[in-house]
Amino acid sequence: MKSIVSLIACAVLAMFAVSVRAQMERPVQTFKSSKGPIKITPVYHAAMEIEAGGKVIVVDPAKPALFTGLPQADLILITDIHGDHMDADLVKAESKEGTEIIAPPAVVKTITTASPLSNGEKKEWNGWTIEAIPMYNTTATRAPKPGAEVFHTKGRGNGYVLTYGGTRIYISGDTEGTPEMQALKNIDVAFICMNMPYTMTPEEAADAVKAFHPKVAIPYHYRGSDLAIFQKALEGSGIDVRLLEWYPKA
Repeated sequence: MKSIVSLIACAVLAMFAVSVRAQMERPVQTFKSSKGPIKITPVYHAAMEIEAGGKVIVVDPAKPALFTGLPQADLILITDIHGDHMDADLVKAESKEGTEIIAPPAVVKTITTASPLSNGEKKEWNGWTIEAIPMYNTTATRAPKPGAEVFHTKGRGNGYVLTYGGTRIYISGDTEGTPEMQALKNIDVAFICMNMPYTMTPEEAADAVKAFHPKVAIPYHYRGSDLAIFQKALEGSGIDVRLLEWYPKA
């Protein structure tokens, strides 16, 4: 019996080690700015890490994201109240002395150490400009059941446009192709969500991206979506579509 238990324990540890290794082998993206390179590391689902000018920004740290091997945050950005974006324990784990947290007011009710930033507001931080962009559902059927409130109500969560050295990065958060998204200008890199029934189909995400035409479009928060459809819909648009692995498999 003891040998069987030992074998099971070893198998579990081996699977965990493979999972950790998969999440550590990340497709890091590097972009130019007038202040130097910006390195963006996909972590898991909606979680990512951005490094530039010796500072680290962590976006939406939430389980089961693993930040193993990555530095702790100087700034944490949170988009919404849902558990795949807001995780108090992981926010604490990725914080160090002096870490700042910026989040929508609805998040600050739980993450009380965060500074609130509402839709339409902007903040300067260590050479970055951080703009809070509305993120919300526009389709009534994006709801738990017919007639219920949609999953993402207008005014509660933030997408973000981050500008550093003239380079503009859009992080959509959970949203559909809102007028505010379509009105964005001069976006160099756009992280675009898609997964049903919560946000957009790949076709809807592609239509939204065509409207504001970033230089680079990267799907994220896409669990269960067919990214080939998104990529195909943007062929010939001049937009560089990059398909990265946000869900490492054991």
